[in-house]
Amino acid sequence: MTFSIPTLPLPSGRAMPVFGVGTWRLGESARVRADEVKAVRAAIERGVTLIDTAEMYGDGEAETIVADAIGSRRHELFIVGKVLPGNASKRGTVAACERSLKRLKTDRIDLYLLHWRGGEPLSDTVAAFQELKAAGKIVDWGVSNFDIDDMHELATLDRNKECATNQVLYNLTRRGIEFDLAPFCRARGIPIMAYSPLEQARMLGDATLRQVAQHHGASPAQVALAWLLRQPGIAAIPKATGLRHLDENIAALDLALTPDDIKALDARFPPPKRATPLDML
Repeated sequence: MTFSIPTLPLPSGRAMPVFGVGTWRLGESARVRADEVKAVRAAIERGVTLIDTAEMYGDGEAETIVADAIGSRRHELFIVGKVLPGNASKRGTVAACERSLKRLKTDRIDLYLLHWRGGEPLSDTVAAFQELKAAGKIVDWGVSNFDIDDMHELATLDRNKECATNQVLYNLTRRGIEFDLAPFCRARGIPIMAYSPLEQARMLGDATLRQVAQHHGASPAQVALAWLLRQPGIAAIPKATGLRHLDENIAALDLALTPDDIKALDARFPPPKRATPLDML
């Protein structure tokens, strides 16, 4: 079965799928490597074209898993990669990108992110992103784990409004970004990419979530994903797992929550009333 995944517009005008698969914790055990390749490949075969990875995951091994899963279908895909903050000097960012390109066996990364803030000047990282973009080695660039103050600083450097996303921890139990970070990004046309949208399954036993799911004949995971994906400018990247969970997650795209569902979920998982520091894993 092949699913049709909606897209959202990036500041560059390019389209990005609103649903993808993450590869965090992949590549950490050679014993399960073949199964991990199959899981990513199964997602691609089902029409999932956004694959999120990073040089940090499995110390680069996750990128080689993605390469093996892709095979000859690179032209169909939207690959997201990340540079570690320790590598994010101007020269280091370029070198890190070239290493990732080699592991991914591709000539370009569709969206390249600074994984989180570190000690290197942000201006140097942005300059490296612009150099990589001019060279065709990346198509768009963005950031990850940037709080509101980081985004304000980035805005002073990104005068052409090229930043294509802020990838952050966001789910029903982690709603702090709704107070100031998400509105700031929305006003600048910067999509939010939600990682760990299911809180690593810890939320799925919640009684309210299960009640809403039962009403729709759905699973708690589908409700949690549908709650995210109903919002404009939001993409979600749950980890690629077994085929049953993969199909279940994709089917969340077709789940329409009612106003009463949203009211119940807001009562159980209240939106923030004040600014809070950005959650990170």
